[in-house]
Amino acid sequence: MTYVLGLTGSIGMGKSTTAQMFRDLGCPVHDADAEVHALYASEAVLPVAALFPDVVVDGRIDRTRLARHVLGHPENLARLEAVIHPLVRARENAFLARARAEQHPLAVLDVPLLFETGGAARCDGVLVVTAPNDVQRSRVLSRPGMTEQRFDDILARQMPDADKRARATFVVDTSQGMDIARKQVKAIVRQLSDAGTRLSPEDKP
Repeated sequence: MTYVLGLTGSIGMGKSTTAQMFRDLGCPVHDADAEVHALYASEAVLPVAALFPDVVVDGRIDRTRLARHVLGHPENLARLEAVIHPLVRARENAFLARARAEQHPLAVLDVPLLFETGGAARCDGVLVVTAPNDVQRSRVLSRPGMTEQRFDDILARQMPDADKRARATFVVDTSQGMDIARKQVKAIVRQLSDAGTRLSPEDKP
């Protein structure tokens, strides 16, 4: 059987770097953000354009223009998610079907808003990537185009880090250095790739 591990963490915690560690160890990883990017150039263009006609540039959704509609506007965000989430879920299901057909012992679902969207219920366990608040803030504000207001708007959509850690099956703290994080990931992969290691249903987050 394939163990489905949800991978999540708030912005700036090092989630994408941790996801790459799993790929480097041969684990298939479904990147929900990457799928959204792909959808914005394919089947999501027409339904999103029906909601926000000015966001289409050269036949694809311009994420900067889209952000102006949804950041700080929860009603618009809900309308967008009603279109995008089912499309991402379909791609996730196809990914898991392939992982199971190929008999991978472990498959990773990299989903930024895993808890917020109820995705943890689809996983056998959840890994939360974390770092102290000051480290997170420093990382995020160093990104091009990031502002305090935008950072606060993003955080407002995300479950507090402490709450995520409280619900996690595994926690990786990237502030201790990536070498230590990599060792933690290797240990998790070894544990979950063991054919006899699975959480019982009552142990799921």
